[in-house]
Amino acid sequence: MLKKLNEFGIGETGIIKTVEGEGRLRRRLFDMGVTPGAEVLLRKRAPLGDPLEVTIRGYELTLRKSEASLVTLEVKGGTK
Repeated sequence: MLKKLNEFGIGETGIIKTVEGEGRLRRRLFDMGVTPGAEVLLRKRAPLGDPLEVTIRGYELTLRKSEASLVTLEVKGGTK
């Protein structure tokens, strides 16, 4: 099942399938390791839902909700 990163629940994991966006924003995501094939775990969500903290490639990364909406993943497992 495909899902956007901003729709994930805490504890859910997935494999990145596509990264949308253009120019500097897409390049920034790639530079942070948000690339197809990487496994992502949603660790935390701020009280108002923005930003999100994920674990990717062995480190913690904080993304804005708008950035997370550009990342499509294949849901792997975890809680909902």
